[in-house]
Amino acid sequence: MKLNRESTNRQARIALFTGFGGLLILLGFLGLSAISFLSQINGREETIRREYVERDRVLQRLRSDIYTSGTYVRDFLLDTNDAFAVGHRDQFLDTQRQMQKDVDEYRRLAGNSEEVAVSQLADELTGYRTALAPVIQWNIEQRRSRAYTFMQDELLPRRMSALSFADRIQQMSESQLEQNSAAVSLMLSSFRARLLLLLILTAACGLSLAGIALWRLLRLEQEADRRFTEVIGAREELTRLSGELVSAQENERRRISRELHDEVGQVLSATMLGLGNLRSALRDDNSIEAFRQLQLVEDMTERNAKVVRNMALLLRPTMLDDLGLVPALKWLARELSRTTAMVVDVFAESFVDDLPEEHRTCVFRVAQEALRNAIRHSGGRVIRIYLREDRQTLHLSVQDDGRGFDPTQDKGLGILGMQERVTRLSGKVELSSHSGRGTVINVYLPLPRDPRPAESMASESDGQEISPFRTA
Repeated sequence: MKLNRESTNRQARIALFTGFGGLLILLGFLGLSAISFLSQINGREETIRREYVERDRVLQRLRSDIYTSGTYVRDFLLDTNDAFAVGHRDQFLDTQRQMQKDVDEYRRLAGNSEEVAVSQLADELTGYRTALAPVIQWNIEQRRSRAYTFMQDELLPRRMSALSFADRIQQMSESQLEQNSAAVSLMLSSFRARLLLLLILTAACGLSLAGIALWRLLRLEQEADRRFTEVIGAREELTRLSGELVSAQENERRRISRELHDEVGQVLSATMLGLGNLRSALRDDNSIEAFRQLQLVEDMTERNAKVVRNMALLLRPTMLDDLGLVPALKWLARELSRTTAMVVDVFAESFVDDLPEEHRTCVFRVAQEALRNAIRHSGGRVIRIYLREDRQTLHLSVQDDGRGFDPTQDKGLGILGMQERVTRLSGKVELSSHSGRGTVINVYLPLPRDPRPAESMASESDGQEISPFRTA
């Protein structure tokens, strides 16, 4: 029972530790998952913002270069000073090279969705440069005669076309920004759903663990109350047994004192009287009376010796130490059969008497107490004692054919004393009794020695079968 209780408590502790550990791990996973997901969302937003800012910066610079290049061409065509016109042309060429760099950089930053628009813008700018390449080589006469017409028919329309492509790309970039923002919003929604699911799972686990812990605490509280009640009952029982033990000791002392007074004391008094008569007869030289008194004293002395020997044997028979357990039990059975109206039989043919001293004493006292109870209370005619060994266990069975009793109600000091003796040696006592069907007391006592060979044990097991007493 103790091992089962320890195993149950260990399993409960493992279950609680596992449950609370799992809950803590789940909470830790929930926190780490939230931090990781928020970090991903934050990184995603930062990447989207940085890419959009870089594309917008390059696109704004490209728009500015397109517009500035047209201004340089216009100034080149309208300026009458060749030196200034050459400076405007050089600035236009620098702007053209910067525009090409801006287009390449934007192509690198743009996504696949903008690849077509960027290519069209690059083609438009190429056509724009191609159309302006011959113009920037005009001399002053050509510029004066053809500048206005070229600006109206070629320069302004091409510049506006390039700017319109740049505006379209700007719109596509903003659209991509909105799509990325929508993707981030979707990630946030997914994160909220996952977080809600984890929170629900954590709450369910927490409630389950709280329920299990509460149930376990209530069980422990009930167990503690039951143990406390058992302790109080055991204390009261101990107090009652202590009182009964004192009473039993006093009764035993009273019985011994009465026997000493009634038997030994009277015989000694008669012996003293006989010795006085013997002295008187010797003084009167009456040899016949002296021999008669001497015979009386001898008879009383022998009677007194028998009384003292019987009292000593009842207290502890010497044959238990000298001859062993089975002879002591058989002597006890003979004495009870001789002095009472009940027949006591002992069956122990296969028993090997090599028990330790405390086991031998325990078995003898238990059998003695069982016989005393049966003689006093059973009202039966036959008592049988079975003694055998079986697989390192000593089995003692005392059976009578008396009237029986209720073991749950009529358990006295003798039965409790038997249980105390056997329990101290790690054994157990089983009591079976029914009204009109007699009483059976079974004692199982483990033996602290090496088992004998299997053949010997088998021969002993086949010797006889211990069964409950059956009455006619």
